Amino acid sequence: MSCEVKIENNKIYTPLKEKWLVLKPEEEVRQKYICRLINSYGYDVEQMAQEIQVSNSSRGQGRAMADIVVWKSKEDKLKENSPVIVVECKAEHITIREEDYFQGYNYASWAGADFFVTTNLKETKIFRVVKGKIPKRLEEIIDIPKASIVNNSKKIDELLKQTKAFTRDEFSKLLFKCHNIIRNNDKLSPEAAFDEISKILFIKIRYERSNDKTQLFSLEEFKKDRESYEKYKSKDAPEFYQFLFEQTKEEFKDDDLFSEHEKIRIKQGSFEAIVKELEKYNLSITSDDVKGIAFEQFLGRTFRGELGQFFTPRTVVDFMNDVLDPQEGEIVCDPCCGSGGFLIKSFEYIRAQIEEDIQKQKEAIKEQYYDEAYEKLSDKEKAKVDEKVNELFAKLNAELDKDNKNSRLRKLSYECIFGTDANPRMSRTAKMNMIMHGDGHGGVHHNDGLLNVNGIFENRFDVILTNPPFGSRIEKSLKITEEDKFTDKKRIEKYIDRYGEEYKKALAQVNDNVGKSILSLYDTGKMSGLTEVLFIERCLKLLKPSGRMGIVLPEGVLNNSNLQKVRDYVESKAKIALITSIPQDVFIASGATVKPSLLFFKKFSEEEAKEYESIKEEVTQTVEEKYKDELEKIEKQLSLRGKDAPSKEAKKELRIQKKELEAKIESEIKALIKEKFNYEIPIAEVQKAGISTTGAKIENELIPLEQEFSKYRKKQKLWSANRFKVSYEIKDDEIVRTLDDKEMVL
Repeated sequence: MSCEVKIENNKIYTPLKEKWLVLKPEEEVRQKYICRLINSYGYDVEQMAQEIQVSNSSRGQGRAMADIVVWKSKEDKLKENSPVIVVECKAEHITIREEDYFQGYNYASWAGADFFVTTNLKETKIFRVVKGKIPKRLEEIIDIPKASIVNNSKKIDELLKQTKAFTRDEFSKLLFKCHNIIRNNDKLSPEAAFDEISKILFIKIRYERSNDKTQLFSLEEFKKDRESYEKYKSKDAPEFYQFLFEQTKEEFKDDDLFSEHEKIRIKQGSFEAIVKELEKYNLSITSDDVKGIAFEQFLGRTFRGELGQFFTPRTVVDFMNDVLDPQEGEIVCDPCCGSGGFLIKSFEYIRAQIEEDIQKQKEAIKEQYYDEAYEKLSDKEKAKVDEKVNELFAKLNAELDKDNKNSRLRKLSYECIFGTDANPRMSRTAKMNMIMHGDGHGGVHHNDGLLNVNGIFENRFDVILTNPPFGSRIEKSLKITEEDKFTDKKRIEKYIDRYGEEYKKALAQVNDNVGKSILSLYDTGKMSGLTEVLFIERCLKLLKPSGRMGIVLPEGVLNNSNLQKVRDYVESKAKIALITSIPQDVFIASGATVKPSLLFFKKFSEEEAKEYESIKEEVTQTVEEKYKDELEKIEKQLSLRGKDAPSKEAKKELRIQKKELEAKIESEIKALIKEKFNYEIPIAEVQKAGISTTGAKIENELIPLEQEFSKYRKKQKLWSANRFKVSYEIKDDEIVRTLDDKEMVL
């Protein structure tokens, strides 16, 4: 039989009870999932039930009422044997978090089920139930069994073994296998083959995100949908797999992932083979750490050669992020983002802070409502308290829903993470990588990192993490062109609305300088054309006063005498917070050949900038006064003309004396500034940074170094984060959030 949800006069029909119930959001989700169990998984209404009470002996859990229970057969249900699946349903607007699973998972444990499902239809997660005890950690798996295999213990065991840890390694291997299918069948280069896999991954994400059929975009589902499509398609309609890609492009069009005319460039046979390989992984629900880590492993293997420079080793990324310690509410940027490693780490790091805070709020709610008085209540009264706690939890969960425009995770995803890369494949890869890790991709653009775009402009960022390209030069002949101008009028209006007048000034950096050299935009452009030098200045300009940055640089920038003026420039704008020399080995696996250093700066605060300029002015005046007479005497002799003029040799000697004296003055000024504007610069060198020359995992001395530096910077108060001030209060059984002194009822 097939099933469809029936709704009439604010009532909804439930086939499991054969009656009409009041239409509530949770009830609608339950009936839709029951239809999915029938239509997509093949279960019969006679082997299912809803709102089944299971035993409960745990304080603070209330009555154990399972939303949907599925047995292996009608007979098992009649005999009241243990079911195979227990389903917990939440309203569609509620984001489900792992800490909320305890209730439904306990129900599944008490009922003796093998599988526990939690769903709000937008998101469905499935767990294996460990028998005999409630585990400290939930073990997420990929799917529940279809009715056709529910009595096959071997196939049930196979499903139960496909846990997260298994999934991560297997997924990484399968991506590489898919890559080889394209290279062998379609003869594409590694990079072009990667582009095609990207398209299929996004088709799969879109299909599984809709979550209205089975869990997975399988070959079986693809063929069923294709059959239906071909029955009704027009003569000029594209092949079904191309049609799916067109729909996917439309859904992701605001993200500039693919050009308007982009097509899938592989044969349908290759497409189907890849869908078949990937069909056991649901990319809309697979944990971010599974998708993300597997995708990064695949990226590393695919691009290790030609594009290795776009991948900063993970141990370095982790260390630099932990040193800078980005906080919720701070805006983070990487103007040379490559595959997005720094941005992903910062996103995950801040998201973990938000999740931890929400969990603390939930613990406080549990303490408040599940007290000794709760134990004395009747089951009916306990149920009311449980319902209230669930409502409060749901409102807190909304803070972790990036589709909720007022949520904390939304702010992080859409307002706090920005990056650019000049390589179109890399900027697209960074977006994709970030989606795989959870999000924050909207602020990433294909653009020259030295030029402003979207929200990436001067004095805007609290934290910058970057690994700029080394060793290449920007020539004076490289001009800003009309093509560099950002011309999308709709987006410009949107950005002006978001960023105000500052955005108009940001556009002027390009619009007012068309035809001029890019070097002319930078003070250091007069000193050096090296990309790493220009990016140091770019990052300092992007930072707000007191902003902090971490940058990977070749060690020569620190000790090359030709770059002394560059170092002087940097020290006139920021304090050096830490210098860390790391072995070349760690970057060799990524294809780099230069010994790197990790530099951390804190841009002067407005007060520090004034203090520095005041000291510089005072010192300059003092030193110049000291040598004024001597310098004037030399200049006077050089200015003599006619018979009083010094000889050619004497003039040469005088010019040498003048040059030496000016160098002495400059040197004394710098020494006195350093003496008066004095601060400690920690310098460290590590011999092992977690990765060998072959990419193998080894000892990582960066971890204890970060811990030691963290204590030091806190003691020295090197920086204070520009974070949101968030607090929650329960008033009249409602949660009131205060964010930067603005109150909002959740």
